[in-house]
Amino acid sequence: MDLYDSTGNLVEALTNGDSQMIASSKCPSLLGSKDRDYLLSSTAEADQQVKISDLEGKVIGLYFSANWYPPCRNFNSLLVGVYEKLKSNGCNFEVVFVSSDEDLGAFNGYRESMPWLSIPYSDLETKKTLNRQFDVEGIPCLIILQPDGSILHDGVEIIYKYGVEAFPFTKEKLEELQREERMKHESQTLTNLLTNSGRDYLLDPTLTRKVPIDSLIGKTVGLYFSAQWCIPCAKFTPRLISIYHKIKQSLEEKGRGDDFEIVFVSCDRDQSSFVSYYATMPWLALPFGEPTIRNLAKYFDVQGIPCLIIIGPDGKTVTKQGRNLINLYQENAYPFTDAKLELLVKEMEEAAKRLPRTDYHAGHRHELTLVSEGNGGGPFICCDCDEQGSGWAYQCLGCGYEVHPRCMRAVDPGSVEQR
Repeated sequence: MDLYDSTGNLVEALTNGDSQMIASSKCPSLLGSKDRDYLLSSTAEADQQVKISDLEGKVIGLYFSANWYPPCRNFNSLLVGVYEKLKSNGCNFEVVFVSSDEDLGAFNGYRESMPWLSIPYSDLETKKTLNRQFDVEGIPCLIILQPDGSILHDGVEIIYKYGVEAFPFTKEKLEELQREERMKHESQTLTNLLTNSGRDYLLDPTLTRKVPIDSLIGKTVGLYFSAQWCIPCAKFTPRLISIYHKIKQSLEEKGRGDDFEIVFVSCDRDQSSFVSYYATMPWLALPFGEPTIRNLAKYFDVQGIPCLIIIGPDGKTVTKQGRNLINLYQENAYPFTDAKLELLVKEMEEAAKRLPRTDYHAGHRHELTLVSEGNGGGPFICCDCDEQGSGWAYQCLGCGYEVHPRCMRAVDPGSVEQR
């Protein structure tokens, strides 16, 4: 996503779509109340209070988060690393935690992992005011306040994408990073994506043979970010293995069996998990713990797994939505190009004309209606296979239950289980 439009205006996740400015003198004062002119320091500090006035002239990150929400805990560990690096570099930056925790105990426990400042848990009014002021609709949320009063609402995305390099989070700095990113993508090759100074190979499933990365040049390659501990990965990996074999078989029948390959990019937590998980896979892999893995996740802005990035024969990125395309079109998605997807959409439109307008599904007791994106539908999570869908769906107009047309198991209305 471009952070600035063609006129140089900041594109931010605001309800009204406009960037905001607040008087620079008001930035710190928003953090206090008539009865409080301080913030809580980290629990590691001997002095538990810091004057709000001490934040004058600093870049401030308002961090809306909660211990009970896993995405917050995941982002928190990343933000801690960025914060400590910036502070060690002497950067004029501070973070202020705005808690959405359910009780004081959870707040205090979560604070123990944070090296920055916090608004006291008991000051509900200030927390509500900040949520309203900055239109916070979800967590984690990181609002960057500049000393000049300008505001950046996409702090979480920026930290995920650029890390410490984004500081001081100004328009000029982010534009510079975007230019560098565009240049990297324009010069992208499979070789410079997957190699490092000491390694020019990938592992095969036996973990004993080294496969030269150059042997993949000219092929369509899927980079599969996944991990054994991830429940959605456990569901998607068997499906991907099946589709992989079908694509390879189809290509072999055409004498082009080597045109497609997948490379496992492990997000596992230890070597043994990597080894046992990779033992289930038929494709190649980057060695566990490679710095290349972290670099690839950052380069492709991977914020969740499983994730399948498709690289074309020319070494350029075809799509970051490989997982969704596999779920929607199975092996027919290959080679994942725009031209192929346009053809598949047309075929889906034609197939939809032959589907019944309404039907009953074995997994739901209400009648389902066939809908499309232009007729009451839209992106959805299939209630039968738990994977994303778009385009056509069978939807319960009463309760919102939705399934892929391919997941429909039509039954007679009288035989539907009453639940």
